[in-house]
Amino acid sequence: MRILNHSVMLQFLSQPWHWSVAGVLIGLTVPTLLLLGNRVFGISSNLRHICAACIPANIPFFKYDWKKEAWNLFFIGGAILGAVIAANFLKDPAPFQVAAATQRDLQALGVQDFSAMMPSDLFGVDQIFTIKGLIFMVFGGFLIGFGTRYGGGCTSGHAISGLSNLQFPSLIATISFMAGGFLMTHFGLPLLFKLF
Repeated sequence: MRILNHSVMLQFLSQPWHWSVAGVLIGLTVPTLLLLGNRVFGISSNLRHICAACIPANIPFFKYDWKKEAWNLFFIGGAILGAVIAANFLKDPAPFQVAAATQRDLQALGVQDFSAMMPSDLFGVDQIFTIKGLIFMVFGGFLIGFGTRYGGGCTSGHAISGLSNLQFPSLIATISFMAGGFLMTHFGLPLLFKLF
């Protein structure tokens, strides 16, 4: 009977869930962190904390008490561990689904692989050393890192924490994220595919 309960629980956990479940849980994280210790939810600051902890260099940007932010490292570690568990033990047995309209749009650009969340035509290991891979993964990653630092936070920091705290700069940043995403999707991405 106990094995049956575990089987039912695993089946329940591995089914596709509605997006609102994650939305509510993320939304509840912000007030919980504020109530537990006036903490602000954000992901990108973890890279700075990791560098401050691991690089004993005399760089002013990394000279601060990173141990006060150790909770954030545990938070991101839990997110990574949760993703590993979900991907390996709670994986939905159904094939990955991409909307038909999205598939048509991407096929027109030359993307043919829709078997995973990250198409191997763009993000596969064999793409890393191509011009397209260099632009999408290396240069794109640099732009994300630069934008995060220049904008004072990432999408989770601004769009989740900043907006819930009624921060006007976070509203501007979130609008900019969305506008940039729309522009890149409709104009930049087709242009990059034509060039490379």
